[in-house]
Amino acid sequence: MFGIAIQQVYLYSLIILAVCMVLFLFFGDVIDGVGEGIPFFNPAVILSFLTFFAAIGFIFESLTSFSSIVIIAFATIISTVLSVLLYFFILLPLKSAEVSMAYTDESLAGQIGKVIVPIPVDGFGEVVIETVNGLISKRAVGFDNEEIEYNQQVLIVEVKEGTVYVRAYEPMFSK
Repeated sequence: MFGIAIQQVYLYSLIILAVCMVLFLFFGDVIDGVGEGIPFFNPAVILSFLTFFAAIGFIFESLTSFSSIVIIAFATIISTVLSVLLYFFILLPLKSAEVSMAYTDESLAGQIGKVIVPIPVDGFGEVVIETVNGLISKRAVGFDNEEIEYNQQVLIVEVKEGTVYVRAYEPMFSK
């Protein structure tokens, strides 16, 4: 190919793709945003396919006596299989497992908390809510302006302007 051995083409491709992978590691979020509207366009999968293709092509050209057309066919098939496996078993689960340490006020509605500062009639108290991220302490008001005692479990009905509106919680089934 243009006076260059096919093994060198595979090797140069592999080196260039390794540099592209390092750049993708640093600037991947920018590149991911470009293809957001196209579901099958995933730069990580495309780069992995090309890298697998170049590596398999180089190995087969170096170690076997098959013709270059057969090696290209093998490399294409094997690279496709490896890229599909990478996408479905690594990239998709990682994408759906994205968890944030942040919470929104809306996500607190429906949670169970415990009163740590008693809530008086027409006044403010404080509740603590236990989440997977730790404890969250919030200013609280009785939903129906009722008094709620210290250490009582409460159900967060709604959240407005950083204040949780709570009701005394009575479990449906006792332990």
